[in-house]
Amino acid sequence: MDFVLETSDIISEADRCANRAAEAMRAAQREDGHWVFELEADATIPAEFVLLKHFLGEPRDAALEAKIGVYLRRIQGDHGGWPLFHGGALDVSASVKAYFALKVIGDDVDAPHMARARAAILAAGGAEAVNVFTRIQLALFAAGPWDAVPMLPVELILLPRWFPVHLSKMSYWSRAVIVPLLVLGALKPVARDRSVRVDELFTGRRTSPTSKAAGAKPLWGALFNGLDAVLKRVEPFFPKTLRQRAIDACVAFVVERLNGVDGLGAVYPAMANCVMMFACLDYPEDHPHRAAARESLERLLVIGEDEAYCQPCVSPVWDTALAAHAMMEAGDDASARAALDWLKPLQVLDLKGDWAERRPGVRPGGWAFQYNNAHYPDLDDTAVVVMAMDRAKGRSGGAYDEAIARGAEWTAGLQSRDGGWGAFDADNSHHYLNNIPFADHGALLDPPTSDVTARCLSMLAQLGERDTPRVKAALAFLEKEQMPDGSWFGRWGVNYIYGTWSALCALNAAGVDPASPMVRRAVDWLVSIQNDDGGWGEDCESYALDYAGYAPAPSTASQTGWALLGLMAAGAVREPAVERGVRHLVATQGADGFWRQDFHTGGGFPRVFYLRYHGYPKYFPLWALARYRNLVRSNGSSVAFGM
Repeated sequence: MDFVLETSDIISEADRCANRAAEAMRAAQREDGHWVFELEADATIPAEFVLLKHFLGEPRDAALEAKIGVYLRRIQGDHGGWPLFHGGALDVSASVKAYFALKVIGDDVDAPHMARARAAILAAGGAEAVNVFTRIQLALFAAGPWDAVPMLPVELILLPRWFPVHLSKMSYWSRAVIVPLLVLGALKPVARDRSVRVDELFTGRRTSPTSKAAGAKPLWGALFNGLDAVLKRVEPFFPKTLRQRAIDACVAFVVERLNGVDGLGAVYPAMANCVMMFACLDYPEDHPHRAAARESLERLLVIGEDEAYCQPCVSPVWDTALAAHAMMEAGDDASARAALDWLKPLQVLDLKGDWAERRPGVRPGGWAFQYNNAHYPDLDDTAVVVMAMDRAKGRSGGAYDEAIARGAEWTAGLQSRDGGWGAFDADNSHHYLNNIPFADHGALLDPPTSDVTARCLSMLAQLGERDTPRVKAALAFLEKEQMPDGSWFGRWGVNYIYGTWSALCALNAAGVDPASPMVRRAVDWLVSIQNDDGGWGEDCESYALDYAGYAPAPSTASQTGWALLGLMAAGAVREPAVERGVRHLVATQGADGFWRQDFHTGGGFPRVFYLRYHGYPKYFPLWALARYRNLVRSNGSSVAFGM
């Protein structure tokens, strides 16, 4: 390793910036101890919210629609359409939905921004080229044909678990989205307000959706496409009694997981489908199930003075757990303790969710991402919460011991057979399902990934577990998943910087020698991609199926924080790149103590859906600066925690 002579100015500047950021974080903390920041995606969810209100025939809220219109016009790309992430290329599906919503809001189709959008959409293949979920949206308004939507018969819910296509073989978010959608597909309702159409977006040339799934197989695709054609022909002959039994089973599935005003699956698409399902089954608006489902959507709105948009979900547990880590690193144990006290009662201890299909003998003990989503706790959040509680337990008088033990037990119990961990389920790796026509988004499954595996390994190692079969299996998984250039894929954060940070933290916690080839290759990769300004950045296009290596992108505060935390976990605190990265964060800190970041650095579904966590440029740079200050002042080079 190269060493540099540390100077007092950079240490004092890092200290000053960390203190300012910690002060700003304290000001942002809620009275009950938690943090929650906005979670922004793209034009899709706000547009769908506008369309949903018109589907339901609700009274128009002109003021809210006007604010959503301002938001949609602002994020329109220079190419005329709407991207999936800040500065990205036109996405035809998002663009059709945004155009449709603006037309519903009342924008003149001949207005310059609408004319540009229409031309861009037509050049991209028109409304015929949109994905499956957009085809469904059009069909619900009689603006597109139902026969352009791949068929998932509602009777799917009645199939035995051994059947090759079964809901239990899909990811949690797919189940939550698909089950109410099965009812909509069976009943084929149309919007109460369908006065607006978008015929001008159709080219007249029918096309098939292009799959965004990695590893899609043409033979499997042909088989499933043929099955889809057969099902559409025979659907009219399905027994009506069987169909009604299937619809009843879907309703029962949804009601069991309704989740009150936090919504089905606590994610917008499932929640919206749930509301539409109740509406087309003639549930009155004041029925408790429909009213709660509708309220859950209102709670996702972010309404400002001039603009408004709808979040895909909320992230309080994730924000609070990560912020607690950052505040402990900054030396503010009181704020962190308040956060952990808020988190403790949110642990799911008494309900076995869908994950128990695969692991029925495991006791519950996880945390969900949102305020409440008890059927679907996730392993990433749970590992981060457990590590924060473990770090604080020396000053907690044992208050978190039981929570730590149950969280670790549940996490360990959901390890997959290949040694890795998925986000919500074990062994959710039925990759042939990504070839069904309905799965063109390529995110039907929840297989083990490097970033979640690293987080779970970090947790086990921080709790003192070494050289056990499950730790060895996790290490072998990470070794297998390392890319030829030394990086790791980041499923839930963009992208290889996120995955590499996660893996380096885990390897450090597990006691892997920093001089080992696996660690050195990762360090060399991070150093090699550092930008000239000292920061790090990576574009969402890094998820492209034909990815051939890192492509430079502007520096962001969150990705710079990840790179620095990864390098320091690898023992490279005195690497010149680390000082340059620290100087970049010092130079770019805002007057409010935080960092500005317009880019999306969170992963939803690769190539389909990205997230802009407004909290990321707040707590990750703080965490990195505080850790750098602490390590240099103590003349240390070893990170003692799993993150």
